[in-house]
Amino acid sequence: MILADKDLKKALRQKRIIFRPTLDLKTQLGSCSVDLRLGTSFSVFKHSRFPYIDPHDPKLSSDMMESLTVAVGDKFILQPGDFVLAVSIESFKLPNNLLARIEGRSSLGRLGIVVHSTASIFEPGWEGVAVMELGNMGRMPVALYPGMRIAALTFEELSSPAEVPYSKKRGAKYLKQKTPTASKIAEESS
Repeated sequence: MILADKDLKKALRQKRIIFRPTLDLKTQLGSCSVDLRLGTSFSVFKHSRFPYIDPHDPKLSSDMMESLTVAVGDKFILQPGDFVLAVSIESFKLPNNLLARIEGRSSLGRLGIVVHSTASIFEPGWEGVAVMELGNMGRMPVALYPGMRIAALTFEELSSPAEVPYSKKRGAKYLKQKTPTASKIAEESS
């Protein structure tokens, strides 16, 4: 069951779901979702320096990606066909019986902007910022501004609390991330 606005307000009051900084419910609360704002940190592929991506290469994040910071009030131009990692301003913490899903906002989708490729679920026990997989599916560059509402989270109740929430998983690679962390797939055993 997806939480409605009334349920979300209650979960926030009871600190069942925790956001930092505190949400502005007038602008960020929808009928069944919470909007996230775009942060200032981005990770981009150095695609002109490497012929391909090898998911087994542990140097993927350090060698193939570059971190960029965009000042508040400035813009990040997402080129057509480009793919970058970006973070939300908000970090959030989930209890062991809720999951969150991230989706793009319709107004940006109509410009060709997608906010996730496949990673839409934040497991029960999640804590950290949302790292978004931003892509421009359109034919024109699009300016993205730190602080703009970029995505929406919905929250779903589990049938029972997770026995092993993300925060207790062995190898929870992205727990408490604060920056747009590159893929850590090379850490997985084959």
